[in-house]
Amino acid sequence: MTFHVLTAEFYHETNTFSLRPTDYQAFCVDGVHFGDDAVRARGEANTEIAGFLDIGRKHQWIVQHIVSAQAEPAGPVTSGAFHRIGGAIVEAAKELKSEINGILLGLHGAMVTDFSQDGDGELLERLRAVVGEYLPIVVTLDPHANVTSKMCENADILVSYKTFPHVDVRETARHAGELLQRTMTGEIRPKTLLVRLPMLEEANGGRTDVGPMVDWINEARIHEKTPGALAVSINGGFPHADIFEVGPTVLVTYNGDRTPHQAFAESIANKIWDNRFNVLNTFHTAEEAAEIAREYRGDRPLVIADYADNPGAGAYGDATTLLKALLDAGVDGACFGPIVDPKTALQLHNATIGETVALTLGGKTDARFGGGPIEADGKVLYVSDGKLIGDGEQLGGLELNFGPTAVVQIEGVTVLVVTEPSQIRDLQQFRAFGIDPVRHRVVGLKSMQHFRTAFEPISGKVIVCDSGALCTMDFSRMAYANVPRPIFPLDRDMKL
Repeated sequence: MTFHVLTAEFYHETNTFSLRPTDYQAFCVDGVHFGDDAVRARGEANTEIAGFLDIGRKHQWIVQHIVSAQAEPAGPVTSGAFHRIGGAIVEAAKELKSEINGILLGLHGAMVTDFSQDGDGELLERLRAVVGEYLPIVVTLDPHANVTSKMCENADILVSYKTFPHVDVRETARHAGELLQRTMTGEIRPKTLLVRLPMLEEANGGRTDVGPMVDWINEARIHEKTPGALAVSINGGFPHADIFEVGPTVLVTYNGDRTPHQAFAESIANKIWDNRFNVLNTFHTAEEAAEIAREYRGDRPLVIADYADNPGAGAYGDATTLLKALLDAGVDGACFGPIVDPKTALQLHNATIGETVALTLGGKTDARFGGGPIEADGKVLYVSDGKLIGDGEQLGGLELNFGPTAVVQIEGVTVLVVTEPSQIRDLQQFRAFGIDPVRHRVVGLKSMQHFRTAFEPISGKVIVCDSGALCTMDFSRMAYANVPRPIFPLDRDMKL
């Protein structure tokens, strides 16, 4: 039998504390791709659609891809954007209901809309309503998903990536696709169970390169080989969402008896709880990081990651605290970026290469988080439309768009100024604009963890900074109102 499978990708990780709503135009920055256009843009990269297509070719499916859409993390997705993109998926499922045998979706799992705390669950519930109880729906998730009961009730199978940085997206999609094939043939009748912890996030945000998560992921892979186990997903959660169903979860998709899989999920959850004080990162202040940079004399660059101003978690990307500290300390031989500042990017585009201009740089969104603007003179080195194609493990082959972009020299620091926010994940995000990180003594960048795949191999040392920007680790600064209490670490002395 030839199976007909509907596929789609619709991602957003929503920082509910952000002042910037995520409208349809935000999804258009990197492109809302429909049908074959999505396949051409994303079908041979580290993406879900690439993995779905791999399995489709293997089993000779008829694949109907509806849409691929993602926006940088920011505030809640507007109803207009959700209905336009999610509505296209639901309408296609409704129209093709009599033809399709299954649905494969690439979701993030931490979408919040302006009308729902659970955007992904809302989409799945609407899909289930139009296709009925028995059509299999299979979902891939980012391990920073805040997985909800509604998501598990409306999808048969949920499979999260097992790496952070996420280098196994395509591999995870293949896993999900194989499980869909087995479901459509009737070999399995899968269900997914969920165990949640009263925490905002796992102690290390799900970091998988070092630390206890390495062993837990290994245990998950071993359990997946036991009778009835189909997929184990350990999700670190996304703490920058003020929602009721927030935080770390362990999922097991299984066939048959639930009992052993429930016990396994609870055992991993207990380990996450027991390790809640085991934080691997040392979060330096901006001033501490700048002092380390001033004294650093390694053969390869010192990389400073501004964890708190990570656009990949919904920070504004315009925090100036770390850059100011580097300048105040007289650090030279440094590059830094990106600073998200559309007004300054336009000013630099209107200047002449080599010209020195007076700048009011960054800090324009909300100076309470990451500092206000820097007043400085800068020499214009480079201007660009901001488009690039990644060549690393995460972005290899994918186009990214910073919007109008410029490079400016401020004292000893070469600064990348962009219009559109995006965390640093690929060396091309500097190199495409004439900045070679390898040739700098110090590299300051906006990212939490995804930078490590590309930048650790070229670095002599990596340190992490909490600049006090919107994704600060000091959660007490954030006005949580919807999360259940008590919850760790807001209530540090609570008992499980």
